[in-house]
Amino acid sequence: MKSTGIVRRVDELGRIVLPIELRRTLNIAEKDSLEIYVDGSSIMLKKYQPACIFCDSAKEISNFKGKNICSSCLKELLHK
Repeated sequence: MKSTGIVRRVDELGRIVLPIELRRTLNIAEKDSLEIYVDGSSIMLKKYQPACIFCDSAKEISNFKGKNICSSCLKELLHK
C-alpha cells in the first residue's frame, strides 16, 4: 500500500473525513458507497461497484430496470 501522508482523527461518532483531493483523485462523489476490507490491523476502503446479477462480473456494468448486468451477459441475452 502507498501512504498518502494524510492523517485524520476519528470523531465521537466513529467518522473520518476523506479529503476532497483524495475523493477527486479516486472519483468518489457524495452518496457513493464504499466497501470496507480488513487485512490484519489494516483497513482498506474501496469504491463499491455492484456486480452483474448473472455472472458476478464487475466489469462494464450497466443498469437495466434497477438490475446490474455486464456487457457480456447483455450481448448473450440479445442474441437469444
